[in-house]
Amino acid sequence: MLLKKTLLIAALLSPSLFASAHEYNAGELHIEHPWSREMPAVAPTAAAYFVVHNKGTEADRLLSASTPVAGKAELHEHIHADGLMKMQQVQNVAIPAGGEVKFEPMGYHVMLFNLKQQAKDGERFPLTLTFEKAGAVEVEIAVHKDAPVGEKTHGEGHAH
Repeated sequence: MLLKKTLLIAALLSPSLFASAHEYNAGELHIEHPWSREMPAVAPTAAAYFVVHNKGTEADRLLSASTPVAGKAELHEHIHADGLMKMQQVQNVAIPAGGEVKFEPMGYHVMLFNLKQQAKDGERFPLTLTFEKAGAVEVEIAVHKDAPVGEKTHGEGHAH
């Protein structure tokens, strides 16, 4: 009987533990649900997404990203130019005081180049985000077969 109660309590607590384990804090910044989409094994790149909330009274900037699973990580954005969607590297991304910035498909994202291997659905990998004021914070990127509910799904990765 005690075992059944213990298992029931563990089952009820598990979803809340998973949710809180996938959010990160760095100073006044709160980083929510870092994720990436599973890509074909032959794809040369992947992209990482997340939301950064700035709960502070001063703006901050995301300066860079790095991960041991890729040779290079760059901050990128989608732009509309001459009637076309283009992607380009940006040097940093401002995180306004009291605001948020979404890193999502068709918006800002972290491009991962020279991957050692593509991650599969259900796997996780580390990504270090370096902010001007909050410093470095390591997050775990959760890999999904499909974009999480509510996320845009176009333009996951791109070739250069």
